[in-house]
Amino acid sequence: MIDEQRSRPVLVGDERATLTSVLQWQRDTLMLKCAGLTDEQLRCKAVAPSGLSLIGLVRHLAEVERGWFRNVLNDEDVRGYFPKNAAGEWTEFHVEEADPAEAFKIWEDTCARSRAIVDAAESLDVTGHHGDQAYSLHYILAHMIEEYARHNGHADLLREAIDGVTGE
Repeated sequence: MIDEQRSRPVLVGDERATLTSVLQWQRDTLMLKCAGLTDEQLRCKAVAPSGLSLIGLVRHLAEVERGWFRNVLNDEDVRGYFPKNAAGEWTEFHVEEADPAEAFKIWEDTCARSRAIVDAAESLDVTGHHGDQAYSLHYILAHMIEEYARHNGHADLLREAIDGVTGE
């Protein structure tokens, strides 16, 4: 993916169009940060002592998409793609043996499912629940933008450490 292939955010539009387009821009930015790298580079934990890697971020964001859109908003019971290990730790950042093609497929399919759930929602006021706590679609979209923006900052640093590429 090159910068020109990213979906441009809606600059003048209603709130739903603005939120969903900014979220897609953030998703596309993550893809851009990962473009053109080898599997080894995608697994690289480039900023010691952190265990973060680009493919770990992709796997993590697949889990975040699944959790918020499918489980919370859509009331599904979809278990984690990268479940906890014997020590009780989430494994999306344990990438030594990770298959980047599989991770991207899971993430892309999950994003497509998230978009379909959002498209089917009557309004930004629809709610889902996690336990006793209600969350509106409006909140979830804003939170997802924040989640991607934070991790895209990480991705920017990781990419620069891997091969010197910088950018938006």
